[in-house]
Amino acid sequence: MTYFEPKSPGEFGFKDIIYEKKDGVARVTINRPKFYNAYSSLALEEMTKAFTDASWDDSIAVVVLTGAGDKAFCTGGDVKEYATSYTRRPHDYWKWMGLFNGAHDVLRNIGKPTIARLNGMVVGGGNEFNMACDLAVAAEHVVIRQVGPRVGSVPAGGATQWLPIMVGDRRARWMLYMCEELDATTALDWGLVNFVVPLDKLDEKVNEICEKLKDKFPECLRYTKQQTNFWKDLSWHTTIGHARDWLSLHYLSAEVHEGMNSFVEKRQPDYRGMRQKAAEGKSSEYVWGPYAKVCGKCGAKYIPEDFKFCGACGEALGSS
Repeated sequence: MTYFEPKSPGEFGFKDIIYEKKDGVARVTINRPKFYNAYSSLALEEMTKAFTDASWDDSIAVVVLTGAGDKAFCTGGDVKEYATSYTRRPHDYWKWMGLFNGAHDVLRNIGKPTIARLNGMVVGGGNEFNMACDLAVAAEHVVIRQVGPRVGSVPAGGATQWLPIMVGDRRARWMLYMCEELDATTALDWGLVNFVVPLDKLDEKVNEICEKLKDKFPECLRYTKQQTNFWKDLSWHTTIGHARDWLSLHYLSAEVHEGMNSFVEKRQPDYRGMRQKAAEGKSSEYVWGPYAKVCGKCGAKYIPEDFKFCGACGEALGSS
């Protein structure tokens, strides 16, 4: 046995994904249907392990990525996790994005062709995983959209980098700025997927492509993949480190608090109220204003400007 000896899927004990290997095909299924297959930190960690195993297993010719059920392929990161954890500890978002980046890096460099089996909604980071795959087959009911600016984030985990390459600059800007749905037919026309089929024909089409890919020389296919990764890799590696740090710091901002919490609370974000604050010369970067006040009684510093009382001793605060 060598260090690179492949494992059987059952040895991993995965909880948030399903991992299967059969007839030369490895299938990775994000298994969180109650959450529309939004990936948790655990899911990202498990996906990385599964992708690594599939990469090392010489019996595997093709890797298929999909989601459980028929409602969602993947709807990106778990916004509840973002709202409850990373708005409170932005430095942990930096760690989280290390998991996210790692899963993408292993998937793109897996050394074998990958197919996104799009069985439902493809939203946010779900579309980034779709674009990270080499090929994509969508069921007819699939819709694809980006949502970053709607929820207080920036889709810089693949979407800002790869959409201009795949669909063209103007279409990419439309998707990134407007955050509106594309139906499967439009996604096919724009080049985000290779095929659109009825849901009951989805597995048949994916399996057909897998069988065709098996009849290619593996080393030639691997290097062809490496070469065709060039533009994706170039845009990814020149931006992702910056995005990781900027997004982590951005979790201190009012936009993230409003965007993430409004999503969890199922209400419309106050986009225009935030714009109005900035137009009036107030701070729109902080939830309760900049840390500008000092308590004259206890000497507490860095109290938010909008606070009327000291949070340390309860003393009434002046306006300056």
